[in-house]
Amino acid sequence: MERAQVPDAAAFRAFRQRCQDGSWQRDRGGLAVSLQLPPPGCAVHQLKCRIDAPDVPAETMYDVLHDSEYRREWDSNVIDTHDIAQVAVNADVGYYAWRCPKPLKNRDVVMLRAWQVEDGYHTIINFSVKHPKYPPRKDLVRAVCLLTGYLVHSTGPNSCSLTYLAQVDPKGSLPKWVVNKASQYLVPQMLKKLHKACVQYPAWKQQHNVNTKPWLYPEQNKLPVLALSELALQRAASLENIDESSLAEEKDESSDHGGLEN
Repeated sequence: MERAQVPDAAAFRAFRQRCQDGSWQRDRGGLAVSLQLPPPGCAVHQLKCRIDAPDVPAETMYDVLHDSEYRREWDSNVIDTHDIAQVAVNADVGYYAWRCPKPLKNRDVVMLRAWQVEDGYHTIINFSVKHPKYPPRKDLVRAVCLLTGYLVHSTGPNSCSLTYLAQVDPKGSLPKWVVNKASQYLVPQMLKKLHKACVQYPAWKQQHNVNTKPWLYPEQNKLPVLALSELALQRAASLENIDESSLAEEKDESSDHGGLEN
């Protein structure tokens, strides 16, 4: 088994560079998208999406990305999300399950999350791990997050930009409409919802443990401590592959299914 490691300073620099590299397709709503399709025989897509938030400080955006309790308030695609254990001062392990566009099966993931605040950038990096008490569930498809994360850049005292990057193996042969819908609609819509949630967060936080932010104040972290030796990297080859390539899109007005991996 490949042991999991907490990302070091070089890993955070490389992630930041990856977020900033490449060409973008822009729309008029302050959003930009970049999609890198996989080579033949590979299921891994890289998607980047950037949104400008002229009315949200970087610190607030960073808080919302961390706050799993608040995520259950604004993320309509979430089935379950919770923190499991602390593995370092700036890293924990968490679980996230989300609804996929019908008729695809819903997915879940167990991830190590690490964070850093430096030089005006707030960075969160996630990748899949195996946890002995969180095996794959029969009612969900265990996805593999090779690398996802957020780069929040302060652009002023009350403004910021957010870049979301995802390299995910969804474990399955997906129809092309899923990839197109994710890049053109689902992920941009989720970032717009995130932006709206950020605007509303200060008022919500005033009523919900206003001074509790363990991602900023490690002494507040009440999670059990887990040794890194208990975790291993989750590789796609060890999971069941699901063929959903022939499924047609279904109309669903109840939700904008397609959650972001946390």
